[in-house]
Amino acid sequence: MSFFDLNAKSLRGAEVPLSDYKGKVALVVNVASECGFTPQYEGLERLHEAYRERGLVVLGFPCNQFGGQEPGGAEQIEQFCTLKFGVKFPLFEKVDVKGDRQSPVYAFLSARHGEPKWNFHKYLVGKDGRVLAAYPSQVEPEASELKTAIEAALAS
Repeated sequence: MSFFDLNAKSLRGAEVPLSDYKGKVALVVNVASECGFTPQYEGLERLHEAYRERGLVVLGFPCNQFGGQEPGGAEQIEQFCTLKFGVKFPLFEKVDVKGDRQSPVYAFLSARHGEPKWNFHKYLVGKDGRVLAAYPSQVEPEASELKTAIEAALAS
């Protein structure tokens, strides 16, 4: 099974086959609007802008499982991300990233690399749909270790 065999719902509720991103490198992040790591939206958007022409896509999955830090509905989340951080990368509907109601996307992502411990946990998925690495919240989107891994994935 590959990441690209899965589907997810967009923030507006449309079914999105993740095969739409096949052949790209994906950085999948569980995001939240009221978290100490929320300013990472800026770095994620800069990564999206800097690398999208080369084949990187940033995919944001809002989650309310850590400290209730994503309480809003889809419209609130979209407005917050767009107005406050200028987010243009795809956002999906709010999901559970761990536990009994874990989304299929996060069940796949965490199978070999563990479940997120907090908001803004990042999974790097290669062009072949395999998870290459996971990065905890503390790793900033533009950290050298993450950018180096993105560069290597794009080059493969």
